[in-house]
Formats: sequence, C-alpha cells, structure tokens
Amino acid sequence: MTRYGLMLALLLGSASAGLAQQATDSVAPEAPTAAPETAPAPDAGFGPLTDASRAGLIAKSEGRPVTAGNWMVSAAHPLAVEAGAKILETGGSAADAMVAVQAVLGLVEPQSSGLGGGAFLVWHDSSSGETTTLDARETAPRAVTPTLFQNEQGEPLEFMEAVVGGRSVGVPGTPALMEEAHRRWGRMNWAGLFEGPIRLAADGFTVSPRLASLVAEEGEALQRYPATTDYFFPGGQPVAAGSMLTNPAYADTLAQLAADGADAFYRGEIAHEIVAAVRGAEDNSGHMTRDDLAAYRVIERPAVCVEYRDHDVCGMGPPSSGALTVGQILGMLGGYDLAALGAESPESWRLIGDASRVAFADRERYMADPDFLAVPTRGLVDPAYLAERGQLLSGDDSLPEVSPGSPGWAHASLWGRDESLELPSTTHISIVDGDGNVLSMTTTIENGFGSRVMAAGFLLNNELTDFSFRTHDDEGRVIANAVAPGKRPRSSMAPTIVLKDGAPVMTIGSPGGSRIIGYVARAIIAQIDWGMDIQQAISAPNLVNRFGPMDVEPGRSAELAAGLADLGFEINETALTSGLQGIAITPDGLQGGADPRREGIAIGG
Repeated sequence: MTRYGLMLALLLGSASAGLAQQATDSVAPEAPTAAPETAPAPDAGFGPLTDASRAGLIAKSEGRPVTAGNWMVSAAHPLAVEAGAKILETGGSAADAMVAVQAVLGLVEPQSSGLGGGAFLVWHDSSSGETTTLDARETAPRAVTPTLFQNEQGEPLEFMEAVVGGRSVGVPGTPALMEEAHRRWGRMNWAGLFEGPIRLAADGFTVSPRLASLVAEEGEALQRYPATTDYFFPGGQPVAAGSMLTNPAYADTLAQLAADGADAFYRGEIAHEIVAAVRGAEDNSGHMTRDDLAAYRVIERPAVCVEYRDHDVCGMGPPSSGALTVGQILGMLGGYDLAALGAESPESWRLIGDASRVAFADRERYMADPDFLAVPTRGLVDPAYLAERGQLLSGDDSLPEVSPGSPGWAHASLWGRDESLELPSTTHISIVDGDGNVLSMTTTIENGFGSRVMAAGFLLNNELTDFSFRTHDDEGRVIANAVAPGKRPRSSMAPTIVLKDGAPVMTIGSPGGSRIIGYVARAIIAQIDWGMDIQQAISAPNLVNRFGPMDVEPGRSAELAAGLADLGFEINETALTSGLQGIAITPDGLQGGADPRREGIAIGG
C-alpha cells in the first residue's frame, strides 16, 4: 500500500474527527534525509559547494555548531544558504539575504516551499529594539463556499481527493512577503538579489538524494498534470540523484520579479499562468481569479510573547497557532524545574507531553484567522490562566484526558472542536546580519509538492486543506477554522525569536505540520533548561505529544519510552522529520545549527 493509500485508510477507519486528525498527522509526507545521528557527509550529492558549505556539513555531521562573529544564515539546503551568505558577506541585511535564500529554496527544495506558497516572518530590529511579525499566509479565493471540501451528501472529501488539483490552492503570499520585507529592512538593490537564483535555475543544479527519493516516492501522485510530470519525470523517469536539472520557466519568473517586483506575480503574466493552472485542473479545478491575486496583502501583526525563565519567547500569532501553543506549553511548564530533572528524565517528558496535550486542546477550539472571528489571544497566554492550566500537570502519571480551558473572552468558547489536517511540507530560515537584525521565517506549500499543480516553473500550494472540511462539530457548534472567502487557514508554523533583557539570544523554527510546535518548544527547553548548544538542541531526540500518544523517534529514546509507558503514555514510534534551523546569539558570538534529519546547514562570517 502506498503512503497515500495508508493515509486514506487511516482516515476512513477513524471513529471520529479527532481520531482522523491524529491518524493523518502520523503520516509524514517528507521522510528524513538520514538518521539524526548520521548526518550527510560533506559533498553528499549537492554538486560543487563552497568551503563554508563543506564546513557546515562537517560541523553538522560531528554534532557541533558553526561559529562566527558577525553574521549567520541557517536554512534547509546548502545552495540556498550559500546564496544568503553571499548577500550577508557583502553587507546585505537579513531581509536581503532572505529574498535570495527563498528564491533558491523554491528551486532546489520545491516540495517544501516556494513562490506558490505562504510564510510567516518574525523580525527583531537592532536599531529600534522592536520585534514584529508579518503574516503572508495564503488566502481563500472570494468564490469559495463553506462546502468547498464536502461532497454532494455534505460529507468531507477524502483528504488526497481534496489536495491534488486546483481546488486546494490558496492565493500565495510569499512573493509579497519577500517584497515587503525588503521594502522595510532591505539595503541592497532588489533586482541584484535574484541574479544568483536566476543563474542557478537557468544553468541547472544537482538533484540531491533527498529530492530524488521524494519524487520517486510520489510516483503517480505527481504525474496528474503535464507541466508537473514534464519537470519531475523527464523522459518518463523520476529525476535522478546527481543529475542536473534546469528550470527555465522559473528563471523567467524570477527575472520578472527582479524587474517589476511583486506586481509581476500578482498582476502580470505570472498571475495569468497561475489562474489558468488552477482553473484548468479540470478533474479538480479551483476558484482563483486574477482579482484574488491582485487583492492579496501582507499583514503586519503584533508578536505574541510569553515569558519563560527570564526570557521572552516571541513568535507569530493567529492565524498561526504556533506562538500561542508554544507559549502555552512553556507557560504551563514555568512552575516545574526541568533543569533539575534533566533531558533524560521521563518526568521531564511527562510534563512536556501533557502540557502540549493541554495546549492542543485549546488550539483545536479557539485558534483561527483573527480577521474573521474573535480569538482570545491575550487570554490564552495570560500568566494567571497558564498557571491555572499548569496545575493540571501536578500529578504523577499522564493525564487520562484533556479538554479546552476557559481563557479570557469567554464568548469565544462557543466555537466547536476543529478537525483540520495539517501536513509537514515546510521549511525554515534563520538569519542574523552584521548589524544584529534577527529574522525567523517559516515558509510552506503545505503538503509534500503542494497541490501538484505547477505554473510558471513553481508548484502551487494546497493550503486551503488546512481549513476544517466541516463547518460545525458534532454538537452543532461552528468551527472557528472553517473556510470562508478571503480567510487565512490556521497554521502551526512557529518562527520564533527568544530574547533576554530585550536582546535576542536565539532564532529558531522548523517544518513538520502540527508537530512544528513540539519541535520548537523542545529546542527552546533544551537550550534554556538543559544547557545544550544550538546544534545539540536541534539534534536531540524528538518526542512529541499532541493528542495523547507520545510520538518517539525509533531507536533514539528506548529508555525514555519505557519510562513514559510506565507513566501511562501510549508510545508511538514514528519518524519525526523536523527541520530545525537555528542561531544562538551568545556573548562570545554567533552559533548556528541545522537539523541532521534534512539537508540544511549553517554558514557564518
């Protein structure tokens, strides 16, 4: 059975919406590049690399951070990191470097992010000392209806039936974010940021083993539409590791962006190609129009911050659930001495696991696009509320069950329990520039290879499937994350900047669907409570709990798993393909880390 067949079987066999979500979330579309303890060796299938890239790969394989005194970039592919490093070493800002990094990631890691998707960005400005966030989440086209993902009988579609095709495509936000970040914080010429990515797309790049294996694993699911098939299956065969792959259509798209800015994407020929692809997927066509693209806007929102051990942990608020849920987990753990317990203690992980379960109960009930409904953002991270919720963890065994709490703004408590499914095809970029500006950006096309629809050289997202397929829960309550025209689906992306005494000390984030929240919380705890350096914090074993069972990486935490089973947890061994990219800002300089489960590296100067 294929993994998509398994996914559908799990969905169909579930007894409830909650079980369906748990079953689907257990299937990870992106497999790990390697076992976390055996990171790829230098030059492992990437083609020619710079000395700095090889040094980054060596550091990751040896489990130690990259160090630098001036600037640092950590991202999911060596070629993308090299593009950002070239900008930073010539005096560019973190915003300048991000534009180049994202442009290359869309080429070399197309299954995870790109121009056809959306992103959240957290920025700490060194001159003003302010931390802000930019919301570039995809939006639903104006013509969608509440029954977008329901059949004629009013029942939810099978998940992959909804994903593949134009129906699932939201209006992309990433190009608008690239331009907005550059307008606010960039220093270098906009067009010049695209020179390297355009050359790479036109001349070709070496297909990495990871990309080749993911394409081959997709098989028929990636061959429904001619443009996608022609690109990923040249001559009828999946792209091979080590082969050269060119993308002249993507080079032309980048050239148009370089010349005319984001207007080229949202109002020009690229917009025409996107709409034609979405509406032309005749077996599952979508609703997007050129007016939808022209109306897209990036929204600045206040950062959501929670205090943890004399640190401020700041991130992206709704429509992302990332900062709220990470913040709730940390806030509930504030009264417990994780440092004394240690990283190998089942009791530490009982507390972390149950705090996550409690936070996820609130996430399912309350979190969605704040422009469409009241979200009790302040109430959810109010210290008194988190202290009260944290008392639930004071027992000796795992909690038998969890339920949503009653945060401030009680009128929001009438929302129904959500059942939306979020899958882990995403990537993360962390950058610190020479002036001390800090960027944390998580970017996505949602499912692996998104909607499988390609336009103008890039894949289009399937972000609308992050909405709930149902409009009401079983008790008749309206679901906050139901689809609506112009609405932004809830996300788990958690780009995070950690500050102490107002100064940034860490930037971190990860792909991984709804498990992103657990990955990011664990990395923060590992550094603050357990004293790990940034690479150790990223490489440490993943244990994640969202709905009751404790997900554990196979072969990495056998003693912990046994101890947690004794405490009453159901243990689920499964690949936990985080892609953490992080930078620590220390008194001695910068330390960069990259997740050994994927292809990323850190480069500093």
